Amino acid sequence: MLAVAVIAGILFVWSLLAHRLSRWSITAPIAMIGAGVALTAGSDPPLHFDFDTKAFEHAVEVVLALLLFVDAVEVPLSVIRRDRGLFVRLLGIALPLTLGAAFAVGYLFFPAQPLWLLAVLATVVVPLDLAPTASVVRDRRIPGRLREVLNVEGGLNDGILSPVFLLCITLGVEAHGTHTDYVDALLTAVVASAWALATGVVVGGTSGWLLGRSWRHGWTRPTAVRLGVFAVPVAAYTLSGAVGGNGFVASFVAGVSFAPAMRHLPETAVEMTDDLVTLLSLALWFVFGQIVNEVFGGDVPVAVVLYGLVAVVLVRLVPVLLSLTGTDIGFADRLFLGWMGPRGVTSIVFGALAVVELPARQAEFISPAMVMTVLASIVLHGLSAEPIARRYARRNPRKPSNDR
Repeated sequence: MLAVAVIAGILFVWSLLAHRLSRWSITAPIAMIGAGVALTAGSDPPLHFDFDTKAFEHAVEVVLALLLFVDAVEVPLSVIRRDRGLFVRLLGIALPLTLGAAFAVGYLFFPAQPLWLLAVLATVVVPLDLAPTASVVRDRRIPGRLREVLNVEGGLNDGILSPVFLLCITLGVEAHGTHTDYVDALLTAVVASAWALATGVVVGGTSGWLLGRSWRHGWTRPTAVRLGVFAVPVAAYTLSGAVGGNGFVASFVAGVSFAPAMRHLPETAVEMTDDLVTLLSLALWFVFGQIVNEVFGGDVPVAVVLYGLVAVVLVRLVPVLLSLTGTDIGFADRLFLGWMGPRGVTSIVFGALAVVELPARQAEFISPAMVMTVLASIVLHGLSAEPIARRYARRNPRKPSNDR
């Protein structure tokens, strides 16, 4: 309970000073990390979290499930229809190339590690999370089209990568079994994804239709609608798990299936779920502070530091530049889309789940690489956000400064 009180207090203090702190690029995630590092450091810290428990595993899974649902629900279909060619390139070409680049860089720096472990690492360091640089997608100095494309890509990116990550974990666990059967592991993952797809479509589609009908006929109220929306990803996640499906995939698919109903619901329908996701994500950033302490409490190999830097600077940038060649997006704008790919909550969740599921030796390899990648992203993307916005402001002097 002390941890909850401390996290709440830090969040409240940040809320009092949010605008002033934003001038120095101190976002809520950065504030929570700093507090987490300070309060979990030392041999006898004021706070300590036990990561080797089922409760922690389920907690981080729920955070990601809710995040995937909200991302899917809030994806504007009009933007997808308008720029569907760009999204095909970003998600169908750039994303696989980014995974391949992360895998290749991992092999370059860690040639002694098994290939399946490098595949797990690639899925951990690739997902996007715009929360650490949320001001970018609200800053009107940056062209609206670029902000919308980045926002939509970020929402779809995690949903696509979740089953890939879980497949790599399944193959990794199978590799340490008494009888290694990758075909059986692959079939198990495919069956789990199929169950998840069916569960997500049924739960999301049916819930959206029922809530929309209830709202149109005046049978419910906005507060009740918000509660109903929150129940959808929880139901999809738990029901999918009960039938042997993938809860992450089910939550994301439920969001995609529910999204069409949003036009028949009040504008505030998803606000409660969105706020809860933000709150839980900030708590996870605080916990990340302890992970940072544990990683830097030992020796961090130079190869891990270099991998984190390359993963942030080049692994996404080059594939995006290549995939958008020949489009109407200018080179400077392609450079922006390729560079602005911050890592955050999804990488932390994937890394935490990998640590829980994999043997200790492999877990000790994944955790430092995840920490270095996320920290490098927070520093580099956070510091570059304001200069990039000023550069766009000089290019478009008539545009309003920002709406932060």
